[in-house]
Amino acid sequence: MKAFIVRTLLIIVSLLIIIQLWIFSSLVWWRTNPVDTTMFMRWTYLSDFKPIQHQWRDYDEISDNFKHAIVAAEDAKFVDHHGFDWDGIEFALQRNLNKDKVVAGGSTISQQLAKNLFFYNRRSFIRKGQETIATIMMERMWTKQRILETYMNSVEFGDHIYGIEAAAQHYYGRSAQSLSREQAAFLAAILPNPKYYQDHREDRKLNYRKGLILKYMQSTRIPE
Repeated sequence: MKAFIVRTLLIIVSLLIIIQLWIFSSLVWWRTNPVDTTMFMRWTYLSDFKPIQHQWRDYDEISDNFKHAIVAAEDAKFVDHHGFDWDGIEFALQRNLNKDKVVAGGSTISQQLAKNLFFYNRRSFIRKGQETIATIMMERMWTKQRILETYMNSVEFGDHIYGIEAAAQHYYGRSAQSLSREQAAFLAAILPNPKYYQDHREDRKLNYRKGLILKYMQSTRIPE
């Protein structure tokens, strides 16, 4: 029995090490190469084998309006932290404790990107631990500009719609480079629940969130 437990632990540890090596090698490759697919995209495709809408765009091919909007919406301290916004995490924990359920998250853009690239939505302490290690590696290996560039190209904007270029084409029939302030704020506002807001564009919460983003987006700092 003892030998079986030891073997099981060794297998688990070996698998975790293999996952970390895979993440490390992927981050090395993606430091200079476009991310064509993510774990989230793979799971979405395997759910119904419907093609994914996705087109990579370099950082300077994306409107500054959207860069400001997404930072205002998702992670106002993005350029200042090293992967984790401890004040945001503490605030989210307090809200969740007060409500006695999960109503807020404190994830930064870097944490969200790590999850999108390598993991899936199911919550577990193991996944969260792996996500934390991936975030730390990413912050050490990539520039802030590369992290934001990849996030904008990887995040979900609707049913099988990933990345800002596919979103700009789907919602407005234009390129990501030509998005106006209003359009950029709308696309950033739908991120918490893109599949729902895709079909409910006049939702009151969505419009309220869009208004806040418009108010604060020009005061945000983005990587140059």
